[in-house]
Amino acid sequence: MNSDRANKTEESFVPMRRKKGKKGLLGLLFLIVIAAGGSYYWLNNDEAFVDSQPLLTAVQIGDIENIIAATGSLKPFETVEVGAQVSGQLLKLYVDAGDKVEAGQLLAEIYANQQEQRVASSRANLAGQEAQLESRMSALALAQANADRQRRLMAADATSQLDFDNAMNQLAAAQANLIQAQRQIDQSRANLDIEEQELAFTRIVAPIAGTVVSVNMTEGRTLNATQQAPTILTIADLTKMSVEAEISEADISNLSNGMDVYFTTLGGGNRRWSSNLRQILPQPTVTNNVVLYTGLFDIENNDGALLPEMTAQIYFVTSAARDVLTVPIGALTFFEGGPASAGSGFNEIMANAGGRRGGGAGSFPSSAGGQRAGVPDGSNFPAGGGQQAGNQRDGSLNGSSLASIQVQLNDGSLESREIIIGLTSRVSAEVISGLRVGESVVSGVVQGNVNGIDRDQLRSAMGLPGGR
Repeated sequence: MNSDRANKTEESFVPMRRKKGKKGLLGLLFLIVIAAGGSYYWLNNDEAFVDSQPLLTAVQIGDIENIIAATGSLKPFETVEVGAQVSGQLLKLYVDAGDKVEAGQLLAEIYANQQEQRVASSRANLAGQEAQLESRMSALALAQANADRQRRLMAADATSQLDFDNAMNQLAAAQANLIQAQRQIDQSRANLDIEEQELAFTRIVAPIAGTVVSVNMTEGRTLNATQQAPTILTIADLTKMSVEAEISEADISNLSNGMDVYFTTLGGGNRRWSSNLRQILPQPTVTNNVVLYTGLFDIENNDGALLPEMTAQIYFVTSAARDVLTVPIGALTFFEGGPASAGSGFNEIMANAGGRRGGGAGSFPSSAGGQRAGVPDGSNFPAGGGQQAGNQRDGSLNGSSLASIQVQLNDGSLESREIIIGLTSRVSAEVISGLRVGESVVSGVVQGNVNGIDRDQLRSAMGLPGGR
């Protein structure tokens, strides 16, 4: 009985399995048809497939620079620490940090009672010595008159030799006393000058015009200037700043005094300050076996935008070309071995260029010219760029090199053209001859929407028409 029921149940499941199998097979066939149709449409529809296209860049006028980067900090060009030259209590401070002061302006006062008393004592002593000087001058006059009388009496043989000798001795003593009194007065006057100077030192005045950048003492503090002058405050002239650059020893050989340099600050945005390298200090600083030399240059700060200890990102310009035709360095193919390997083509372009900007066919106008600075003669440029090249623009084409570039013509086709390249950097190259402003050059490739797969090859592999 149970066996019959099991057989009936098993027989009832067979049609259901067959139905599910048919539905799955139909779904799979449907997906295959849709995928095949979509692939055929995608491979044969130009709008659905985008081939790789050349990346075009317009030839334009710009600047090219080769630089050496460094970091540094700003310091005031002139800084004076104002101290106390006499001991005493700091009675009054008349300025605070940030105040602007003029030369000779009163900054602080030290309690001056002792100095005033010393000055009064020295003046009284000097007055007494000057009065004594009058008495000794009178004694000298009397001794002189007595000596003259004894001379006359001695000539007339009317006095004794003893009286004559006493008169001469009194005259000499009076002269010596007068000289001594005069020297004592000189000494007292010198002492008075010292006491008056010390009294003047109790009034602290500004030695230069500038800004009070720090105040080190407070009112009421006792200053001891016996061994060293304690610093009360510091004044700096912030209208002119000095930049101290930390230069790696690997870059020192590429720098020289007078070369162009510019820098930016963290809070200065896109603003750039330009100057010239003034000096490289010969004594380096060594930290963790890293040798750094200090380069110095100065910058005007009339608007007060620069402050002490600001961090500066510094760029030393080793070579530069201003307002010249530029193309991306990646658009160029340099001839190996430099211009000589290009054969007669290089000489022909050189002749067409006329040796000057704006001269000959294919060269650009002279208005695109500019000065190039700090570049050695006769240098060739590797494809990687970033090297010093050429010389100052004097009408010659020394230091230039020949390169090939793809140029798009008006009809959209591409033309391979040989051009003369001057100064190069890591990203751009100067065009001396062979291109004009506004021409489009191939600087790269814009990839299509199937990376690394050729559409015709894909068609051929799938057996579709149009394949190779």
